[in-house]
Amino acid sequence: MQAVIVEDEKPSARRLQRMLESLGVKVRTILHSVEEARDWFLENEHPHLIFLDIQLSDGLSFEIFEDIEIKSPIIFTTAYDEYALQAFKLNSIDYLLKPIDDEELAAAVKKFQNNHQKRDVNVSFNELKSLLNIPGSGFKKRFSIQVGQHLKLIDVSEVVCFYSENKATYLHTSGNRSYLLDGSLDKLESELDPERFFRVSRKFIIALEAIEDILTYSNMRLEVKLKNYNGEQIIVSRERVKDFKDWLQ
Repeated sequence: MQAVIVEDEKPSARRLQRMLESLGVKVRTILHSVEEARDWFLENEHPHLIFLDIQLSDGLSFEIFEDIEIKSPIIFTTAYDEYALQAFKLNSIDYLLKPIDDEELAAAVKKFQNNHQKRDVNVSFNELKSLLNIPGSGFKKRFSIQVGQHLKLIDVSEVVCFYSENKATYLHTSGNRSYLLDGSLDKLESELDPERFFRVSRKFIIALEAIEDILTYSNMRLEVKLKNYNGEQIIVSRERVKDFKDWLQ
């Protein structure tokens, strides 16, 4: 029996791999992001079974299969509890709660070994998102930006920060490019996932994954250095420092 693991936490993924291989299940590959998984499932034969975390570093794992027909049963590895279980039962999907228990994993694998060929893979990911009320599922995932005569799509995972300058709003990417946006930072703030983005001041919204360094600054403030950004100095305003520290946790 062959499986694929989709999990962005590498220690968890390696632990699950060891557990599966001790049960005689060959792990063909470990995929760590929506983008990586989408490419793999498009180009490779699907395994007997998929172990799928719900929230990955670049979005919800449901997005992997928006344009791909699922050909494998799925076991979700999730931190969601009782309410989630109801959702999984309604959709006839199996699940394992983190941290994964050896006996529960063995029972799930045995169940699929006995039944997976007869199992009808019929997953309503939109229904699952609604039932789970997943944080971030309604937040902006990409931006469509006009560059000359072309429209450029920028995924939120590429965003280092948003900033205002001369009454205009800009998006800055990991490729060290800035693009003009419609709308204000106030509007953007309500559209972004607060787990991934934080408004440090009137002029800046920054991405958690883009933080390179944090330095103490005068008057009880903090200075933030971002990867691939060498523009105006980013200072966490004094009244936002406590919330910013809480957000980092």
